[in-house]
Parts: sequence; structure tokens; C-alpha cells
Amino acid sequence: MWMPRVLFSSLFTRMLFLCSLWLQIQQSAGPINTTLGMHIFCTGNTNTSKKSIRLPRGSWLSPHALPEINIDRLRMGEAMRKLVIQEIALACREQGCFQVVNHGISKSVMKGALKAASEFFKLSKEHKEKFVSADVQQPIRYDMSSRDGISTARSLLKHYANPLEDWVQFWPINPPTYRKKMGDYAAEIQGVSMQLMEAIFEGLGLGPLYLQEKLENAVQFLALNNYPQFSHCSDKVGLAFHSDYGFITILLQSSAGLEVMHHEDDTWIAVPAIPGALHVHIGDNLEVLSNGQLESLVHRAILNPDESRISIASIHGLSMDEKVHCAKELVDEEHPEMYKESSFQESLDFLPSNMNNYKRFVESLKIDRDE
Repeated sequence: MWMPRVLFSSLFTRMLFLCSLWLQIQQSAGPINTTLGMHIFCTGNTNTSKKSIRLPRGSWLSPHALPEINIDRLRMGEAMRKLVIQEIALACREQGCFQVVNHGISKSVMKGALKAASEFFKLSKEHKEKFVSADVQQPIRYDMSSRDGISTARSLLKHYANPLEDWVQFWPINPPTYRKKMGDYAAEIQGVSMQLMEAIFEGLGLGPLYLQEKLENAVQFLALNNYPQFSHCSDKVGLAFHSDYGFITILLQSSAGLEVMHHEDDTWIAVPAIPGALHVHIGDNLEVLSNGQLESLVHRAILNPDESRISIASIHGLSMDEKVHCAKELVDEEHPEMYKESSFQESLDFLPSNMNNYKRFVESLKIDRDE
């Protein structure tokens, strides 16, 4: 049977990866049942009940499946940590995104953040207008976007969050619990981002401590989005396609609506809203640092036909003026430097003049080797 070369290569890569994982499990843990072994390395669950043994949603057997990774396994010994790092590396390289579960953030903290965001957007116009600004450089900014000139397709609140003590003073005091609930969530997400960046850097061969000190006090930018329920009289797109600046974005969503573009064939894939899960995707700065080994994820928001939707995106990068360049460890004669260096601040400077033409910041950084 004829199979497209790209698809065959992708499936072949997956099968090799699964085989290598199985061999490592055998070497580190001794002979075990095949089905149980697949279950353990994918989920970290050592429950041997046959009813509980299944591959998780987002396993790599489907070319368009979105991986679901249990990152609690990063703390389950060196052999298991290596397996999880390989899972994350494969997801970053092939999909540019993945879902994380067992990340250590309680459901009450996540629900509290979504509730605080929802209560803010329900405030009177008078309360929200205090934060209205067209200046993307402001420490906090409220805005609304309209797709048809009549309806409001999205309202948003953006503010910085790390170090928390430096930024919380700028946050809304209404609703009264906003600073506490959003602050608890922001601090927890910062911790998760450090775990993920360690794993991603290790997967790139840079080591888990790469840029660690710079990341601890680096930029964390929260973008709260409020999307109305889809009306058949309006455009279904709540936020046009784009990629994020920074290294990674960690997204919490109240319901489905996020769509991501598959790297290989530009197919739009709906991201499910799995209870307790967080969505993670690659940003422009990580594409630059990896010298193109990883690609930033193009994504968009679609209005939900059943309900309004809240999402909280936490964008993580280096400090505002710190330059990100291709890691020297990933540059050689066969892999020359592909991108110019840039900072988080420069990405903000880029936004005002390119906000409406859908140009991606990372495209402006690519070095033309044909010149």
C-alpha cells in the first residue's frame, strides 16, 4: 500500500521511539508484561488492574493526536525521568505542544484562577476601564476586540506576574479575591514552567540547569481571555492565528476553543479541555534558542457554540532586555545559526506595527542564507 513519505517517516519515527522506550524499561526494570509496560511508561501508574491498563489520550500512535504527559513521573527516578524527557522532546519536535497532567497544581487553585478571571470580566465597565490602554508596554492592560464592528469577540486582561511581589501591586483590587487567587495560580504555574524548561533543555542536549538562574526571575506574562458564546450571526474565530513570544506558554481553559496547527500539513486540531490538564506550547524564543530544531506553535481561538469561555495563558521567557540567541551548542558547520538574537522587549516593540497583518515575530528574525 502506498503511503506518503512524510506520514511514513512520522509513523516510523514513532515506532522507533516506542521500541527504544520499551527497551529502556526492560533494561531498567526487568522483564514485565508488554501491555503493562506500555501503560507504566506512558502514565506512571503502577496499578496492575487490567481495567486500568490503557494508553492515555494523545499517545503517539495517531499522527494528529495531542500527547498527554504525566510530569509527576519526572520525580520517579532517573530511568523514568529520561523516558518523560524523551516524550516531551518528541512532542515538542513533532507537534510543538502537549498536555500535562499530574503537574502538582490543585484543582481548587485552578478553579480559583478561572473564577477570579470570570468575576473580573463580569465587573461593570467603570471598573474595567481603569485598565484600558493601547500601549502594550503597560504593566497591566485591559482591551476588547471586535470582529464585526458590533459584537465583542474577545475581552482581555494582561499583566506581569514574576517576581510576584514586584507586579501584584498593579493588579485589580476588584473582585476582592482576585490578587490572592490569581497570585496563588501564577506562583504555582511559575514552578511548573521551571520543571518543563529543565526537561525541554535536557531534551535538546543542553542540560537541566541551562539558563536556570536567568529563568527564576524572568518574565511571566499572564493573558486572561474572555470569549463569548458563538453566535451564527458572527465570525466563529475569537482570536486569529498567531504564535506566542517567549519560550513556552502554559494555558488553562474553562472549555474547548483552542485550535493548533499541525507542523506537517497545516491541519487545524482542536485541543480538548481535559479536567485538571494544562496545555503547553512552544514560543518564538524557544524556536530561536533551539536553532530551528523546535518550531513555535501557530494557534487560534474558536468561539464555543455551547458556552462562553475563559482562558488563562501564562507566557514564560527571559527578563525583558535579555537577548535570546541560538544556543552555541546547537550551532556548527552543518547547522549554521538560523536566527538573529532578540529580547522580550523587542517582541513587544514589534507588536504595534504588525498587530493587524498577522506577521509572526519569529519570521522577522530568520537569517536569509541565500543573500
